[in-house]
Amino acid sequence: MPIDYSVWDHIEVSDDEDDTHPNIDTPSLFRWRHQARMERMEAFQKKGEELEKTLMESKKKLADAQRRVRELQGQTTDEAKAALLKAQQEEKKLKKEEKSCEKTLEEHQKDEKKMPWNVDTLSKEGFSKSVLNVKPDAKEETEEEKEEKHKTFVEKHEKQIKHFGMLHRWDDSQKYLSDHSHLVCEETANYLVIMCIDLEVEEKHALMEQVAHQTIVMQFILELAKSLKVDPRGCFRQFFTKIKTADQQYQDAFNDELESFKGRVRGRAKIRIEKAMKEYEEEERQKRLGPGGLDPVDVFETLPEEMKKCFDEKDIQMLQDTISKMDPTEAKYHMKRCIESGLWVPNSRTDDDGDKEAEKDEEPKYEELKKETAEGGNEEK
Repeated sequence: MPIDYSVWDHIEVSDDEDDTHPNIDTPSLFRWRHQARMERMEAFQKKGEELEKTLMESKKKLADAQRRVRELQGQTTDEAKAALLKAQQEEKKLKKEEKSCEKTLEEHQKDEKKMPWNVDTLSKEGFSKSVLNVKPDAKEETEEEKEEKHKTFVEKHEKQIKHFGMLHRWDDSQKYLSDHSHLVCEETANYLVIMCIDLEVEEKHALMEQVAHQTIVMQFILELAKSLKVDPRGCFRQFFTKIKTADQQYQDAFNDELESFKGRVRGRAKIRIEKAMKEYEEEERQKRLGPGGLDPVDVFETLPEEMKKCFDEKDIQMLQDTISKMDPTEAKYHMKRCIESGLWVPNSRTDDDGDKEAEKDEEPKYEELKKETAEGGNEEK
């Protein structure tokens, strides 16, 4: 079988094989050519890095826009609808930009493969370059599968995730992930987000900001892996190299995302606190409902001022006098509500001993509810 030598057609001829005129300083010419080629290679590589950075920023902007759309969906106010329309237009625009960036980067990578070999590329050390395993396309997981996977992962590695969340220095974070590469995944990022919200709810603001920093570190690594289409465990070192030697633009992008994330955490914590307060208030309201299912607080607030004064002073005779002067229909309406809410307990005293017991039993309730209930009378007016 004849040997195919055509593969050698793609190799750039070495400088020292050129024939030059005797009057030309050959070593100087070779050095100039070599330097020019190295500069071209460096410029080509730098362009590729810039394209990767542009793609990452485009993906970040698109993710922010999509998150904004999700937040606005379901809101019914005119302002929210207008904001949703604007956000959807922005999302559409950013999707086009992302596709354009991906196409440009793909063309650059194709050009890189077409570049001829030369003495510098052929003589590189075989193991000086990290090889990244391309992440295979996984089938889409259901929400139940994702939840179960997250739960199992957290139960097994919660202590390690918390440790990573408390680290401060870039080098410490990189070393810890090198020793625990299984942490470089979506489950860790999700747990750190929840951890941030919990800390903010507990008013541990400084700790929240520290964990938020590590959350964005993990999210940037995952975004880098997604843009390169590789397993994140194979490219987290690349992130730390980029962030430690990055230009101002890259550092600003990281800081902007960090500040934006902390703002979202504070907003989510506020919503959670407000929800908890509403649930607590509802529980308390349910506890104090009267026999007719009415809230004594609400009923007391709707009473005429004269009747309020009677309950404030706990004067039954004054209450009877006040009711006798009112329109019978109105008086009956208010007293019915007082009974159904527990503000008035008819026939609660049958004798002197009962009188003392009623006062003894009902007084704490009255004080606890800030005059929202009163001592019982002899009978309904």
